[in-house]
Amino acid sequence: MTTSRTGGQILVDALAVHGVEIAFGVPGESYLDVLDALHDSNIRFIINRQEGGAAFMAEAYGKLSGKPGICFVTRGPGATNASIGVHTAFQDSTPMILFIGQVGNDFIDREAFQEIDYRRMFGQMAKWVAQIDRAERIPEYLARAFQVACSGRPGPVVLALPEDMLITRADVADSKPARPTQPQAAPQQIDAVRKLLAQAKNPLLLLGGPGWHNEACANIASFAERNGLPTACAFRFQDLLDNHHPNYIGDVGIGINPKLAARVKNADVLLVLGARLGEMTTSGYTLLQAPTPSQTLIHVHPDPDELGSVYQAELMICAGMESMAQALAQMAPLDQPAWREQLAQAKAELAAWQARPPVFASNEAPLDLWQVVQEVIAQCPRDTIITNGAGNYASWAHRFFPYGGKRTQLAPTNGAMGYGVPAGIAAKICQPQRTVLTFAGDGDYLMNGQELATAVQYGAGVIILVFNNEMYGTIRMHQERDYPGRVSGTTLKNPDFAALARAYGAQGEIVNTTGEFGPALARALAFTREHSLPAIIELRYDGNLITPNATLETIRNNAQQAKAKS
Repeated sequence: MTTSRTGGQILVDALAVHGVEIAFGVPGESYLDVLDALHDSNIRFIINRQEGGAAFMAEAYGKLSGKPGICFVTRGPGATNASIGVHTAFQDSTPMILFIGQVGNDFIDREAFQEIDYRRMFGQMAKWVAQIDRAERIPEYLARAFQVACSGRPGPVVLALPEDMLITRADVADSKPARPTQPQAAPQQIDAVRKLLAQAKNPLLLLGGPGWHNEACANIASFAERNGLPTACAFRFQDLLDNHHPNYIGDVGIGINPKLAARVKNADVLLVLGARLGEMTTSGYTLLQAPTPSQTLIHVHPDPDELGSVYQAELMICAGMESMAQALAQMAPLDQPAWREQLAQAKAELAAWQARPPVFASNEAPLDLWQVVQEVIAQCPRDTIITNGAGNYASWAHRFFPYGGKRTQLAPTNGAMGYGVPAGIAAKICQPQRTVLTFAGDGDYLMNGQELATAVQYGAGVIILVFNNEMYGTIRMHQERDYPGRVSGTTLKNPDFAALARAYGAQGEIVNTTGEFGPALARALAFTREHSLPAIIELRYDGNLITPNATLETIRNNAQQAKAKS
């Protein structure tokens, strides 16, 4: 037996059917009936300060939980602000559902107030975009949305909600919970993997992409260890294998260890599980030749459209990571002593790569960022969640912090600035028992720093390290490389970040020297644990120290010398 409900109530009830416990958003008059229905539900609605922050939080939740991150925004400006999170979810293969309030059907196609055609707007950055015009079809649309968002290669779904539809009453039954599906490898494909590996002299295992759960990570770790396989992780998927694991040899992405890059290029069999092999992971498509790699490539991915899209692999397997990892873990191990010798060499190369970089040996800077990361390692638990947005500052975490396994890294593969702060807050709201540390550049922080108010409101004790070098550092680095000495559009005049934090009700400190950081971090950890409030540590450092590998001065001088010779 069904009872008459408004569209808003049907929608909120449908969210509960699919297991939703938390949603993020910015309220709008276009979906008031949904807000009213949320009032009496068990779903926690996190109020954000800007839709971009809300969408980033939903995306981070999707990464952290493996379930779709839910986000509600209003029409027009709200939707355009939220689009950055949808793009991130698409390129990161993260399950997410964005609900957008829409003008009523009686106003549609008149360019009414804040009206946008969302199918056209989001068509290339979402797995599915639709508009629900009839209240009785809400259960059907939501069942499909959850199914699409989580099946195959996960990703974002966008649903528009016309205002008049939400207040319409309908008698309709709820659907069953969605049951997402993943493809599986055939037994003969697993046999083919083993045969190719058995012929390998210097194989390499590369992990990345979506669909990894704790059991899958444990199975693939067992597979790597039993076979002595050198194992790397793709760009911003470094937490798929605990970095303390004996088979972990580093990350394949921006700023890759040159010796690891050589290992990828020289591998005779490259087993890639889950990674798309996109621009960042392949160093601009240079680690593998396109379309036919010199390595014997075994590419496993849950989306058949991804396989063969750039690289023609010797063996292409459409499979989800859970079933593939289980099958590999059950495979009879291959006894190849040479692999273990190569693994030992690769581990030594990783240790050398993570040692204190020479850039600090030749520059007696007051604040040593390598030592900052060492203090983080010493004081924070191994399951600490590290979040970051985009910028050179992130390299200090990516290169030197040993991620403790899934999920200890939340970062955008699409290079979205402003991601780290809302991601860190979402992580702390969802898993308050864990330590959460955000790395944020000064420009990066100010793109979503207003979400610190959200952290204070909900008692999210995240610690945010603001790397203040008074510039958009990555772009400045590229400027000095291509247009040496011609600085344009990259200099920043920043606020006092510590004072700004205190104005929000958080703790704020400024660190100028290496010796000041350890005590400041200890105070931040104690404050966040005692008060369940965020803390900011502003790191003021020499902007010349742009990367662990080179200073701006070195980059500029090299570029000037090259131009002089040409």
